[in-house]
Amino acid sequence: MREKKYHIYLTDDEQSRVIQSLINLKNNLIVQGRYTDAVDEVLLKVLSARKNKLKIK
Repeated sequence: MREKKYHIYLTDDEQSRVIQSLINLKNNLIVQGRYTDAVDEVLLKVLSARKNKLKIK
């Protein structure tokens, strides 16, 4: 069974906050000596996401 995909729409400010939060989480995990694979995957997806312009009516 396929995993359900979710799409989120973020402004530039929101996207930069998400990226900064993920980087901080990754740094905290590194300090604790834990794996960062899941955070790396999400960070890569956020960084490589396409930008779409939407008109809000």
